[in-house]
Order: sequence, then structure tokens, then C-alpha cells
Amino acid sequence: MAYPARATSTTAVMKPQESLFAVPKMDCPSEERMIRVALDGVAGVGAIVCDLAGRRVRVRHDGGAAEIAARLDGLGLGATLIETAEVGDGAGAGDDDGAVDDPVREARTLRLVLAINAVMFVAELVTAWFAQSAGLLADSLDMFADAAVYGLALYAVGRAARARVRTAHVAGWLQAVLAVGALVEVVRRFVAGSEPEPPLIMAVASVALVANVVCLWLVSRHKAGGAHMKASVIFSTNDVIANLGVIGAGALVGWTGSRYPDLVIGGVIAGVVLLGARRILRLR
Repeated sequence: MAYPARATSTTAVMKPQESLFAVPKMDCPSEERMIRVALDGVAGVGAIVCDLAGRRVRVRHDGGAAEIAARLDGLGLGATLIETAEVGDGAGAGDDDGAVDDPVREARTLRLVLAINAVMFVAELVTAWFAQSAGLLADSLDMFADAAVYGLALYAVGRAARARVRTAHVAGWLQAVLAVGALVEVVRRFVAGSEPEPPLIMAVASVALVANVVCLWLVSRHKAGGAHMKASVIFSTNDVIANLGVIGAGALVGWTGSRYPDLVIGGVIAGVVLLGARRILRLR
């Protein structure tokens, strides 16, 4: 008696793939964090490497890149897919991260940087009121934005993707409200007038500069820890530049007797913070 041949099934094993995206508007850790949160819930996504200097994102994944591209496109960072290629086991995006630093030491550094930014946010906010400085007010919001980024990074560890997105939205809305308030205050002072106090502005901005230099030194010791710490170095460098801008505006106010340098730098920094909040709120 002949028995029918037993049907055999073979499951095709798809090799991991690696997709490279150009992200022209990714230039600080807040954008990197948004990208990681946006891709956290995508099935099959493995290592994610963000190159802020080159404005590139390399993602290792199983399956197609369509959903990844859609998530990145939704952030409004101008992401475009450059190429997708198969990679062998043991190779790929994860290898580009460089040496791995001690995560406990990294977390300790992030907490310290978070505390410094939170204290300076309050100090600059209070001083901005007494000094009638739009520049200090906006710079305090920049400190808040930094604290929100570092705080989100610490909170997100071990939590579900949706929880991370909800937390990011809360920080984004608060950041947006404060930025809009700063812009309104700049307009109000432009119309109603103000008398910025250059010595107080420059003194507090100098303290903020020292604080950000310390933060830069702290995070630069962990550059071997991966892309997120390297990105923090770039972020802290940008903060130092913003502090120098406020100090320069204070000097111009004292030299020319005009309040407009303070209003201009305040409007610029507040606008940058508002754009950052808008990108955070586009996370899904």
C-alpha cells in the first residue's frame, strides 16, 4: 500500500537588513531621542545608530523598511531613505557604536547633568524677571529643554514604547507653552518697552556658561559610551554657544544703551526651543 508523501514546509529565513537614512534636520540629542522613541515600537527593529555630525541614521531590521521610513517621515526631520542592504549575522549597525561605557556611570552622569540644568533653569528664570531680560528668559527655557531631554532619557529606560511617547508629549507641551510665553513676553517688551540690566544679565549668563561647560566636560568623558553620549556632547556645545550669545547681547545693551540686542537673542532662542517642542509633539 502506497502512502502519500508527507508534505514538508520550509520557512524562509530572511537575513537582517540595514537601512541608511539621511536626516538633514537632526542636529542634537532631542532629535535622536525622538527617532529612538518613534522606532521603539516597530517590529523587527534592532540596532539604531545616529550620526549627528553626518546627519545620518542607520537602522538594522528584519523585513522591509517602509514602516521605518513612515515613522521617520512623521517626525518632520526631512528623513529620506538612501539605501537598504542585507547584512550578515554579527555585522551591522550595532558595530558602529564603538566601545561600550559603564551604563551605571552614564546614568550617574546624566542625573548630575539633569540636576545642573534644572537648577540653572530656575535661577535664570527668576533673574530674567528682575533683570527684565528676554535673553535670559529664553535661555532658561533652553535649560529646561535640556533637562527634559535628559530626564526623558532616564525615565524611558525599561519602559514601554507608549509610555515613552506619552512622557515625551508631556515634556513637549510644557516646553511649547513656555516657549510661546517667552515669545509673547518678547513682543510685549518690544511694544511696552523694557530696561534690561546688562551687569546682571552678563553675570547670570556667565554662571550658566560655566554650568554648561561643566556639563560638556562631564558628558565628554563618556563619548566611548555610544551615539547618545556623543550626541550629548554636541548638545552641550550648542548650549555654550547660546550662553555666549546672551552674554554678547548683554554687552551690546550696555555699550549701545539699546534693548534690542536682548530682545533679538531672546526671540531667536525661544524660537529654537519652540521648534524643538513641535518636533517632540509629532512623535507617534
